[in-house]
Amino acid sequence: MFQNNAYANFAKKVAHVCGKPRTFSMAVGVIAIWIITGPLFAFSDTWQLVINTGTTIITFLMVFLIQNTQNRDTEALQVKLDELIRATHGAHNALLDLEELEEESLDAFKRKYQALAEQARRQLVLGQLDTGTPEP
Repeated sequence: MFQNNAYANFAKKVAHVCGKPRTFSMAVGVIAIWIITGPLFAFSDTWQLVINTGTTIITFLMVFLIQNTQNRDTEALQVKLDELIRATHGAHNALLDLEELEEESLDAFKRKYQALAEQARRQLVLGQLDTGTPEP
């Protein structure tokens, strides 16, 4: 239906528009109209089905559009963080691309940095600095 780039642009624009206060107000307006028309349609099953179907379809489609936008944003953020690690003197390049590691490897890195944080907190309690590189 769409090419990848066209879909990404479409998803970005829709997510942007849907995040606006005006769009939220419009959605509240649709719900208000639906509620007001309840007595007109005797609160029938069809009246309820209209809003249920409409909101379900919109929600279903929005999940994919928002996920696409969120995936791109996350990837861009990861690349930026990787560049900061790469460009920082003394930083561990092994931390680049951590999001691609298996959970066990990621947990090992996490435990190492939790231990470093705990050590830094102990140093603060002793009146020492918690800045710098702890490795020799």
